[in-house]
Amino acid sequence: MTRLETLFLTIFLLSFCSTNFDLSSALEFKEAPKFYNSPNCVNNDQTVHIAMTLDATYLRGSMAAILSIVHHSTCPDNLRFHFISVSSTATSRDLNRTIATSFPYLTYYMYSLDDANVAGLISTSIRSSLDCPLNYARNYLAALLPERVKRVVYLDNDVVLVDDIGKLAATSLGETAVLAAPEYCNANFRTYFTPSFWANPALSMTFEGRKACYFNTGVMVIDLERWRNGDYTTKITEWMELQKRMRIYELGSLPPFLLVFAGKIAPVDHRWNQHGLGGDNFRGLCRDLHPGPVSLLHWSGKGKPWARLDAKRPCPLDSLWAPYDLLQTPFLLDS
Repeated sequence: MTRLETLFLTIFLLSFCSTNFDLSSALEFKEAPKFYNSPNCVNNDQTVHIAMTLDATYLRGSMAAILSIVHHSTCPDNLRFHFISVSSTATSRDLNRTIATSFPYLTYYMYSLDDANVAGLISTSIRSSLDCPLNYARNYLAALLPERVKRVVYLDNDVVLVDDIGKLAATSLGETAVLAAPEYCNANFRTYFTPSFWANPALSMTFEGRKACYFNTGVMVIDLERWRNGDYTTKITEWMELQKRMRIYELGSLPPFLLVFAGKIAPVDHRWNQHGLGGDNFRGLCRDLHPGPVSLLHWSGKGKPWARLDAKRPCPLDSLWAPYDLLQTPFLLDS
Protein backbone atom coordinates (compact mmCIF):
# COMPACT_ATOMS: atom_id res chain seq x y z
CA MET A 1 0.00 0.00 0.00
CA THR A 2 1.38 3.42 -0.96
CA ARG A 3 1.79 6.27 1.50
CA LEU A 4 -1.12 8.12 -0.17
CA GLU A 5 -3.38 5.06 0.08
CA THR A 6 -2.43 4.71 3.75
CA LEU A 7 -3.33 8.36 4.34
CA PHE A 8 -6.75 7.98 2.69
CA LEU A 9 -7.44 4.81 4.68
CA THR A 10 -6.48 6.57 7.92
CA ILE A 11 -8.82 9.49 7.16
CA PHE A 12 -11.63 7.06 6.33
CA LEU A 13 -11.18 5.05 9.53
CA LEU A 14 -11.11 8.14 11.73
CA SER A 15 -14.22 9.59 10.09
CA PHE A 16 -16.07 6.26 10.26
CA CYS A 17 -15.18 5.69 13.90
CA SER A 18 -15.66 9.30 14.99
CA THR A 19 -17.71 9.71 18.16
CA ASN A 20 -17.16 13.44 18.69
CA PHE A 21 -20.60 14.65 19.71
CA ASP A 22 -22.31 15.83 22.86
CA LEU A 23 -23.37 12.71 24.73
CA SER A 24 -25.32 14.69 27.30
CA SER A 25 -27.90 15.66 24.67
CA ALA A 26 -28.11 12.18 23.15
CA LEU A 27 -28.05 9.72 26.04
CA GLU A 28 -29.33 10.12 29.58
CA PHE A 29 -28.25 7.23 31.77
CA LYS A 30 -29.65 6.59 35.23
CA GLU A 31 -27.53 6.78 38.35
CA ALA A 32 -26.51 3.29 39.41
CA PRO A 33 -26.99 2.14 43.00
CA LYS A 34 -23.95 1.96 45.23
CA PHE A 35 -22.70 -1.45 46.29
CA TYR A 36 -20.56 -2.05 49.37
CA ASN A 37 -17.63 -4.23 50.37
CA SER A 38 -18.30 -7.39 52.32
CA PRO A 39 -16.75 -7.56 55.81
CA ASN A 40 -14.04 -9.89 54.47
CA CYS A 41 -12.50 -7.34 52.09
CA VAL A 42 -8.97 -6.11 52.77
CA ASN A 43 -8.42 -2.78 51.04
CA ASN A 44 -4.69 -3.09 50.39
CA ASP A 45 -4.57 -6.70 49.22
CA GLN A 46 -7.61 -7.06 46.99
CA THR A 47 -7.43 -4.18 44.51
CA VAL A 48 -8.63 -5.25 41.06
CA HIS A 49 -7.68 -3.15 38.03
CA ILE A 50 -10.06 -3.28 35.06
CA ALA A 51 -9.39 -1.76 31.63
CA MET A 52 -12.14 -0.98 29.13
CA THR A 53 -12.60 1.30 26.15
CA LEU A 54 -15.20 4.06 26.04
CA ASP A 55 -16.84 5.55 22.97
CA ALA A 56 -20.26 6.90 22.12
CA THR A 57 -21.19 4.04 19.81
CA TYR A 58 -20.79 1.33 22.45
CA LEU A 59 -21.24 3.45 25.58
CA ARG A 60 -24.53 1.81 26.44
CA GLY A 61 -22.80 -1.55 26.52
CA SER A 62 -19.96 -0.17 28.64
CA MET A 63 -22.38 1.24 31.21
CA ALA A 64 -24.14 -2.12 31.52
CA ALA A 65 -20.81 -3.91 31.85
CA ILE A 66 -19.66 -1.58 34.63
CA LEU A 67 -22.91 -2.02 36.54
CA SER A 68 -22.70 -5.81 36.26
CA ILE A 69 -19.11 -5.78 37.54
CA VAL A 70 -19.77 -3.66 40.63
CA HIS A 71 -23.05 -5.44 41.35
CA HIS A 72 -21.46 -8.88 41.50
CA SER A 73 -18.16 -7.88 43.10
CA THR A 74 -17.51 -9.01 46.66
CA CYS A 75 -15.29 -5.95 47.14
CA PRO A 76 -16.67 -3.20 44.84
CA ASP A 77 -14.81 -0.46 46.73
CA ASN A 78 -11.55 -2.16 45.76
CA LEU A 79 -12.19 -1.92 42.01
CA ARG A 80 -10.12 0.50 39.93
CA PHE A 81 -11.38 1.19 36.40
CA HIS A 82 -9.12 2.40 33.60
CA PHE A 83 -11.08 3.82 30.66
CA ILE A 84 -9.46 4.46 27.27
CA SER A 85 -11.10 6.81 24.78
CA VAL A 86 -10.00 8.53 21.57
CA SER A 87 -7.92 11.67 21.65
CA SER A 88 -10.77 14.15 21.12
CA THR A 89 -10.96 16.44 24.16
CA ALA A 90 -14.69 17.07 23.74
CA THR A 91 -15.52 13.37 23.50
CA SER A 92 -13.38 12.49 26.52
CA ARG A 93 -15.02 15.26 28.55
CA ASP A 94 -18.52 14.01 27.72
CA LEU A 95 -17.61 10.41 28.49
CA ASN A 96 -16.05 11.43 31.79
CA ARG A 97 -19.19 13.37 32.74
CA THR A 98 -21.40 10.39 31.88
CA ILE A 99 -19.40 7.98 34.04
CA ALA A 100 -19.21 10.43 36.95
CA THR A 101 -22.96 11.07 36.85
CA SER A 102 -24.06 7.43 36.72
CA PHE A 103 -21.32 6.06 39.00
CA PRO A 104 -20.46 8.88 41.44
CA TYR A 105 -18.81 6.43 43.83
CA LEU A 106 -16.58 4.75 41.21
CA THR A 107 -12.79 5.03 41.33
CA TYR A 108 -11.66 5.42 37.74
CA TYR A 109 -9.03 6.97 35.48
CA MET A 110 -9.32 8.26 31.91
CA TYR A 111 -6.71 7.83 29.18
CA SER A 112 -6.55 9.05 25.58
CA LEU A 113 -5.43 6.83 22.73
CA ASP A 114 -3.60 8.50 19.85
CA ASP A 115 -6.09 7.23 17.30
CA ALA A 116 -4.36 8.82 14.28
CA ASN A 117 -1.14 6.88 14.84
CA VAL A 118 -3.03 3.65 15.49
CA ALA A 119 -5.20 4.09 12.38
CA GLY A 120 -2.05 4.16 10.25
CA LEU A 121 -1.33 0.56 11.27
CA ILE A 122 -4.82 -0.82 10.60
CA SER A 123 -5.75 -2.88 7.58
CA THR A 124 -9.40 -3.24 6.61
CA SER A 125 -11.09 -6.41 7.85
CA ILE A 126 -14.33 -8.30 7.32
CA ARG A 127 -16.37 -5.92 9.52
CA SER A 128 -15.87 -2.16 9.49
CA SER A 129 -16.48 -1.73 13.23
CA LEU A 130 -13.44 -3.94 13.88
CA ASP A 131 -11.25 -1.39 12.11
CA CYS A 132 -11.78 1.47 14.57
CA PRO A 133 -8.55 2.47 16.33
CA LEU A 134 -10.13 2.03 19.76
CA ASN A 135 -10.53 -1.68 19.01
CA TYR A 136 -6.72 -1.85 19.16
CA ALA A 137 -6.41 -0.12 22.55
CA ARG A 138 -5.61 -3.45 24.24
CA ASN A 139 -2.26 -3.39 22.39
CA TYR A 140 -1.23 -0.26 24.30
CA LEU A 141 -2.39 -0.86 27.85
CA ALA A 142 1.15 -1.29 29.16
CA ALA A 143 2.06 2.18 27.90
CA LEU A 144 -1.21 3.93 28.77
CA LEU A 145 -1.61 2.67 32.33
CA PRO A 146 0.87 3.78 35.02
CA GLU A 147 3.70 1.42 35.94
CA ARG A 148 2.27 0.93 39.42
CA VAL A 149 -0.49 -1.15 37.77
CA LYS A 150 1.10 -4.59 37.51
CA ARG A 151 -1.93 -6.65 36.48
CA VAL A 152 -5.15 -5.73 34.73
CA VAL A 153 -8.33 -7.45 33.57
CA TYR A 154 -9.17 -6.27 30.06
CA LEU A 155 -12.84 -6.49 29.07
CA ASP A 156 -14.73 -5.62 25.89
CA ASN A 157 -17.72 -3.34 26.31
CA ASP A 158 -20.29 -5.92 25.18
CA VAL A 159 -19.96 -8.15 28.24
CA VAL A 160 -22.00 -8.71 31.40
CA LEU A 161 -20.56 -10.39 34.48
CA VAL A 162 -22.70 -12.56 36.73
CA ASP A 163 -19.86 -13.52 39.08
CA ASP A 164 -17.19 -11.81 41.19
CA ILE A 165 -14.50 -10.32 38.95
CA GLY A 166 -12.01 -10.82 41.77
CA LYS A 167 -12.00 -14.53 40.95
CA LEU A 168 -11.01 -13.81 37.35
CA ALA A 169 -8.37 -11.28 38.39
CA ALA A 170 -6.78 -13.86 40.70
CA THR A 171 -6.07 -16.25 37.80
CA SER A 172 -2.58 -17.74 38.05
CA LEU A 173 -0.27 -16.82 35.18
CA GLY A 174 2.41 -19.23 36.30
CA GLU A 175 6.07 -18.31 36.05
CA THR A 176 6.18 -17.03 32.46
CA ALA A 177 2.75 -16.34 30.91
CA VAL A 178 2.03 -12.74 29.99
CA LEU A 179 -1.72 -13.17 29.74
CA ALA A 180 -4.51 -15.58 30.58
CA ALA A 181 -7.73 -16.24 28.68
CA PRO A 182 -10.10 -19.12 27.92
CA GLU A 183 -8.76 -21.22 25.04
CA TYR A 184 -10.87 -22.93 22.37
CA CYS A 185 -8.73 -25.65 20.82
CA ASN A 186 -11.65 -27.17 18.89
CA ALA A 187 -11.91 -24.05 16.71
CA ASN A 188 -10.29 -24.25 13.28
CA PHE A 189 -7.21 -22.15 13.96
CA ARG A 190 -6.16 -22.07 10.30
CA THR A 191 -9.20 -20.01 9.26
CA TYR A 192 -7.89 -16.94 11.10
CA PHE A 193 -5.08 -16.57 8.57
CA THR A 194 -4.99 -16.37 4.79
CA PRO A 195 -3.81 -19.18 2.49
CA SER A 196 -0.76 -17.07 1.62
CA PHE A 197 0.24 -17.07 5.29
CA TRP A 198 0.12 -20.86 5.55
CA ALA A 199 1.87 -21.25 2.18
CA ASN A 200 4.86 -19.23 3.36
CA PRO A 201 7.09 -21.37 5.61
CA ALA A 202 8.82 -18.30 7.03
CA LEU A 203 5.45 -17.16 8.37
CA SER A 204 3.67 -20.41 9.25
CA MET A 205 6.73 -21.61 11.18
CA THR A 206 5.76 -18.97 13.74
CA PHE A 207 3.56 -21.61 15.36
CA GLU A 208 6.18 -24.37 15.25
CA GLY A 209 6.37 -26.14 18.60
CA ARG A 210 3.37 -24.25 19.99
CA LYS A 211 0.01 -25.82 20.74
CA ALA A 212 -1.68 -22.80 19.23
CA CYS A 213 -5.39 -22.47 20.04
CA TYR A 214 -7.89 -19.71 19.39
CA PHE A 215 -8.65 -17.38 22.28
CA ASN A 216 -10.93 -14.37 22.39
CA THR A 217 -9.17 -11.09 23.24
CA GLY A 218 -12.30 -9.53 24.73
CA VAL A 219 -11.59 -11.10 28.13
CA MET A 220 -7.96 -11.26 29.25
CA VAL A 221 -5.94 -11.10 32.44
CA ILE A 222 -2.64 -9.37 31.59
CA ASP A 223 0.59 -9.13 33.55
CA LEU A 224 1.61 -5.62 32.52
CA GLU A 225 5.04 -5.90 34.10
CA ARG A 226 5.91 -8.94 31.96
CA TRP A 227 4.37 -7.24 28.93
CA ARG A 228 6.57 -4.19 29.40
CA ASN A 229 9.70 -6.24 30.01
CA GLY A 230 9.07 -8.28 26.87
CA ASP A 231 8.11 -5.25 24.74
CA TYR A 232 5.05 -7.07 23.43
CA THR A 233 3.48 -3.96 21.92
CA THR A 234 6.38 -3.87 19.46
CA LYS A 235 5.94 -7.56 18.64
CA ILE A 236 2.24 -7.02 17.85
CA THR A 237 2.99 -3.87 15.85
CA GLU A 238 5.51 -5.74 13.68
CA TRP A 239 2.82 -8.19 12.59
CA MET A 240 0.42 -5.32 11.86
CA GLU A 241 3.08 -3.67 9.72
CA LEU A 242 3.61 -6.91 7.80
CA GLN A 243 -0.16 -7.17 7.26
CA LYS A 244 -0.04 -3.77 5.56
CA ARG A 245 2.52 -5.11 3.07
CA MET A 246 1.04 -8.57 2.45
CA ARG A 247 -2.38 -9.67 3.63
CA ILE A 248 -1.89 -12.54 6.11
CA TYR A 249 -5.17 -12.36 8.07
CA GLU A 250 -8.72 -10.97 7.79
CA LEU A 251 -10.10 -10.31 11.26
CA GLY A 252 -9.10 -7.01 12.85
CA SER A 253 -7.06 -6.91 16.05
CA LEU A 254 -7.32 -10.61 17.00
CA PRO A 255 -4.75 -12.30 14.66
CA PRO A 256 -1.71 -10.31 15.87
CA PHE A 257 -2.50 -11.49 19.40
CA LEU A 258 -2.74 -15.06 18.19
CA LEU A 259 0.56 -14.74 16.34
CA VAL A 260 2.34 -13.51 19.45
CA PHE A 261 0.59 -15.38 22.26
CA ALA A 262 -1.31 -18.46 21.00
CA GLY A 263 0.03 -21.55 22.73
CA LYS A 264 1.79 -19.46 25.37
CA ILE A 265 -1.08 -18.25 27.56
CA ALA A 266 -2.34 -19.36 30.95
CA PRO A 267 -5.71 -21.15 30.90
CA VAL A 268 -8.98 -19.70 32.18
CA ASP A 269 -12.18 -21.66 32.64
CA HIS A 270 -14.63 -21.18 29.77
CA ARG A 271 -17.26 -19.92 32.20
CA TRP A 272 -15.38 -16.58 32.06
CA ASN A 273 -16.08 -15.97 28.39
CA GLN A 274 -19.36 -17.28 27.06
CA HIS A 275 -18.64 -15.46 23.82
CA GLY A 276 -20.30 -15.33 20.41
CA LEU A 277 -23.72 -14.26 21.74
CA GLY A 278 -23.77 -11.51 19.10
CA GLY A 279 -23.70 -14.15 16.37
CA ASP A 280 -21.33 -14.15 13.42
CA ASN A 281 -19.60 -11.11 11.91
CA PHE A 282 -22.00 -10.84 8.98
CA ARG A 283 -25.59 -11.37 10.14
CA GLY A 284 -25.46 -11.42 13.93
CA LEU A 285 -27.88 -14.32 14.31
CA CYS A 286 -29.07 -15.55 17.70
CA ARG A 287 -26.92 -18.13 19.49
CA ASP A 288 -27.24 -20.28 22.57
CA LEU A 289 -24.87 -20.55 25.50
CA HIS A 290 -22.04 -23.05 25.39
CA PRO A 291 -22.52 -26.01 27.75
CA GLY A 292 -21.37 -25.50 31.33
CA PRO A 293 -21.52 -22.83 34.03
CA VAL A 294 -21.53 -19.10 33.25
CA SER A 295 -19.64 -16.26 34.94
CA LEU A 296 -19.41 -13.83 32.01
CA LEU A 297 -21.68 -13.31 29.00
CA HIS A 298 -20.08 -11.82 25.89
CA TRP A 299 -22.05 -10.52 22.91
CA SER A 300 -19.10 -10.69 20.52
CA GLY A 301 -20.16 -10.72 16.89
CA LYS A 302 -22.27 -8.29 14.88
CA GLY A 303 -25.47 -8.39 16.96
CA LYS A 304 -25.53 -6.27 20.13
CA PRO A 305 -28.27 -6.75 22.72
CA TRP A 306 -29.19 -3.06 23.06
CA ALA A 307 -29.65 -2.70 19.29
CA ARG A 308 -31.78 -5.83 19.06
CA LEU A 309 -33.88 -4.80 22.06
CA ASP A 310 -34.47 -1.34 20.59
CA ALA A 311 -35.46 -2.89 17.27
CA LYS A 312 -37.88 -5.18 19.17
CA ARG A 313 -36.15 -8.18 17.64
CA PRO A 314 -34.23 -9.49 20.65
CA CYS A 315 -32.60 -12.86 20.91
CA PRO A 316 -33.61 -14.94 23.94
CA LEU A 317 -30.30 -14.36 25.74
CA ASP A 318 -30.59 -10.58 25.35
CA SER A 319 -32.97 -10.70 28.31
CA LEU A 320 -29.91 -11.48 30.47
CA TRP A 321 -28.33 -8.18 29.42
CA ALA A 322 -31.44 -6.00 29.82
CA PRO A 323 -31.44 -5.71 33.67
CA TYR A 324 -28.08 -3.90 33.51
CA ASP A 325 -29.19 -1.32 30.93
CA LEU A 326 -28.87 2.07 32.63
CA LEU A 327 -30.45 3.89 29.68
CA GLN A 328 -33.96 2.47 29.61
CA THR A 329 -34.54 -0.46 31.92
CA PRO A 330 -35.74 -0.02 35.52
CA PHE A 331 -33.48 -1.76 38.04
CA LEU A 332 -34.39 -5.43 38.19
CA LEU A 333 -31.37 -6.42 40.26
CA ASP A 334 -31.35 -7.71 43.80
CA SER A 335 -29.80 -5.17 46.15
